[in-house]
Amino acid sequence: MIDFDNVSMRYDPNHTALSNLTFHMAKGEMAFLTGHSGAGKSTLLKLAALLERPTNGKIVVNGCNYKRVSRRKIPYIRRNIGLIFQNPHLLPELTVFDNVALPLVIHGFSHQEIQKRVRAALDKVSLGNKERCYPKGLSGGEQQRVGIARAVVNRPALLLADEPTGNLDPDLSAEIMNLFQEFNEVGVTVLVASHDLPLIASMRHRIITLKQGRLFDAGAQLQWQANHVQEEGVLV
Repeated sequence: MIDFDNVSMRYDPNHTALSNLTFHMAKGEMAFLTGHSGAGKSTLLKLAALLERPTNGKIVVNGCNYKRVSRRKIPYIRRNIGLIFQNPHLLPELTVFDNVALPLVIHGFSHQEIQKRVRAALDKVSLGNKERCYPKGLSGGEQQRVGIARAVVNRPALLLADEPTGNLDPDLSAEIMNLFQEFNEVGVTVLVASHDLPLIASMRHRIITLKQGRLFDAGAQLQWQANHVQEEGVLV
């Protein structure tokens, strides 16, 4: 699903965000991306979402070689990718329903299809009763769930999240991570950047660690997880 082959990203001669990064993520997999501040997590996600182009290297996502994608085709590629950020960037003048519907409106979906998809997405994040509310009337956790509903309303094959629980308390953070788990269970490939090591360790998925723009570990897991998996005879 995601293949980075010797990918580097330099913003200027004095700022190299990623250096010779190679890793693979399988279709239908859920994984976490971690590392110190400035390790390159956000840059990796931007490259995977085709928000930026690498300085060097090859990126293939969902069978599409990004080197061959013209600027005109970028919006079509992004339809299959859901993006979630620490700040959901909701439009305050729009209702919850209209915020979630916005990607579908932009892509020209019919009114009937928009109604069906938005309500299904809001039900999935347990906000079906909030569709007429405005963002200012929602809690931080509710706003993040609206952002998730907007990201999945297109039914993307890939979901990318950049520190989605950074502004939330532990209980709400766990709820958000469980939502990602639920999307993964129905076949969505999920990659989440997070610095919350105890939380992501508890999810028992692969942890990809970056250090100073390089791949430090392609599948780090805490020892108790490795022992638990070994006891069950399950291969990671």
